[in-house]
Amino acid sequence: MPIQTKFKRAVRRVSNIRHFGSGSNRPSSGTESSAGFSDIEEGLKGPQVVYENTYQLAPKDSQKFPTKKAEDIMKNVFLTHLLDSKYNSDTCKNLTTQITETVKTQVKAELGNNNRFKVVVLVMIGANYGQGARVASRCLWYPQYDRFAQYEYHNESLFAVGIVYGVYYE
Repeated sequence: MPIQTKFKRAVRRVSNIRHFGSGSNRPSSGTESSAGFSDIEEGLKGPQVVYENTYQLAPKDSQKFPTKKAEDIMKNVFLTHLLDSKYNSDTCKNLTTQITETVKTQVKAELGNNNRFKVVVLVMIGANYGQGARVASRCLWYPQYDRFAQYEYHNESLFAVGIVYGVYYE
């Protein structure tokens, strides 16, 4: 059935419902204006929820970003995924995304539902050939409220660095 036919039937149904709701038992005669597509969507969605601003500009003392717990989460995830593993560029690429998602979901679960922190997780895995490596990042943030946690892991064939940023947003 073509889309135009379905749309015409839906418009007829909505206009008939409007007529019957007003006390008249006769179908639409065509002289009234037909319902638009937005009227159909409003009927399907239900009432729209409007949220009020909280004007909360700073986190409460009980809502600070838990850096120690985030470090513990990264330590546990790194040890479970990277213990006794050898560096391979193909497997480490998939492992990096898997570790990142696991850390992110666990940190968000630790924060709970009523948090106002945006959680950003960076994980880098590289080959350990005895070379030096530096990992640096820069962020524009408010140091009173925004926090980060980091963890480093290395064995004989690979190194891994994880950073979790907890940025407070209003």
